Amino acid sequence: MKKLTVLLTCVIIVLSSLTFTACSGSGYEGEVNVYNWGEYISPGDDETLDVIAEFERRYNIKVNYTNFETNEELYNVLVNSNSSYDVIIPSDYMVARLRSEGMLEKIDLGNIPNYKNIDEKFRISDFDPTGEYSVAYSWGIVALVYNTTMIPEGEITGFKDMWNPKYRNDVLMFNNSRDAMAIAMQVCDPPIDPGSESFTGEDIDRATKKLIELKNCGSLKKYVMDQVFTEMEGSQSALAAYYGGDIYTMLDNNEELSYSLPEEGSNLFIDSMCIPTCCQNKENAELFINFMCDPEIAAANADYICYGTPNKAALELMDDDYKESPLCNPPQEYIDKCYTFANIDDQIYSEMQEKFVKACSSTAEVSSIEIKTTSVESKIAVAVILAIVVIATVIVIILDIRRAVKNRGRINKI
Repeated sequence: MKKLTVLLTCVIIVLSSLTFTACSGSGYEGEVNVYNWGEYISPGDDETLDVIAEFERRYNIKVNYTNFETNEELYNVLVNSNSSYDVIIPSDYMVARLRSEGMLEKIDLGNIPNYKNIDEKFRISDFDPTGEYSVAYSWGIVALVYNTTMIPEGEITGFKDMWNPKYRNDVLMFNNSRDAMAIAMQVCDPPIDPGSESFTGEDIDRATKKLIELKNCGSLKKYVMDQVFTEMEGSQSALAAYYGGDIYTMLDNNEELSYSLPEEGSNLFIDSMCIPTCCQNKENAELFINFMCDPEIAAANADYICYGTPNKAALELMDDDYKESPLCNPPQEYIDKCYTFANIDDQIYSEMQEKFVKACSSTAEVSSIEIKTTSVESKIAVAVILAIVVIATVIVIILDIRRAVKNRGRINKI
């Protein structure tokens, strides 16, 4: 679904950048370290624009680009390593956490003239009330993708279907605590609001139990992040919960796939560009953020990642397939059913992480069940074996007696 309009835009970008370079000369230098999600920037293959190469060509600044798989991985790297990053792209609740812990620099919007292209509704948010610490990069929802050769078209309607034992060893779940726990919370009876600013220990225990049920019912194949592309595009699994933009890409790569917007509602997320306090190239960081807000660049990038773009000028450049896709641009009536993640208390957050790890592994509850089952089965097996031994012994004794009686007559004759 790489669109002709965006291909033409890429040509215009290259031509304009050559003019820009010729007219302005190289007034920039150095490097910028960017930390982003995997598969989350246009790389230049399949007739797409190589965004990083274009930035380097335009400004003569080296981009050191690396990936993370989850917000939690991003957080742990920032806290526990000596790595230095200039631009990071966390999700909403992680922006709130990093901001509250003093781990983000304020962005000088005076150095981001292209900020004018960001839609007003994405400028101020609960996770950044003043709009000083983040610039929206993309937005989207969590949806379901399934293989129609394994599951009939239209059979999947909500997250609850992931717990159907008929899809044995064929369901993929998020390998991160917030997304996985949120889905489990929604299918609890009664459901728990995943967008709540606080959870009780009981809430987390209920969600954990639900994830354990997913394992015990037999439908769960494994917990994944980027591996979901290989699993679903390669028809190796039947059903997965994942981010809508990525599902849009999967559909393009495997015509056997279909999707569903979960009837329970879903997580509405906004990923934003931020500058961490470990930044060593702030000027270049702001230059990179401004570059990503250029309408042509933002449109080419949105065409590749297939997530909603907060850039209203870029949206005007996109074709109807993108604008009308419920995966890229969900209708307002569905958005009204969605929730956003809030930054939760550190203690609750840690408990959620711990219980998620427990749910992913052989938990105490599961082990207990297995031990009890094994114990009963072992007793039955031992009893059967003993019975067989006793019966065999009796048979042997009887045969020996009969044989002795017969032989006694022969001995007397001798």
